[in-house]
Amino acid sequence: MGYNGGAYFSFSEGFSLYVDCEDQAEVDQYWDKMVAAGATPTACGWIKDPFGLSWQIVPRRFMELIADRNPAKVKAVMDAMMTMVELDVAALEKAYHDA
Repeated sequence: MGYNGGAYFSFSEGFSLYVDCEDQAEVDQYWDKMVAAGATPTACGWIKDPFGLSWQIVPRRFMELIADRNPAKVKAVMDAMMTMVELDVAALEKAYHDA
């Protein structure tokens, strides 16, 4: 449930909703539907809906990759993610395996 506090209150990136996606297909599905509804892609898996609310559309595989104990692999995945708008599982996995 949400409450409209009127013009006095506004959204900021200090609050966002996190969408845990099973795979790339689910990321694409959410992303495409949000863009079609007027959302604005920003960076690193973030997208801002027409109301100004930020969403993080994140594939579960990304969270698995950055949980690795090898800091070089984690850094490679994070560096790859920082260049993306919509997160790309195949590119994240490539960065992981190339590290």
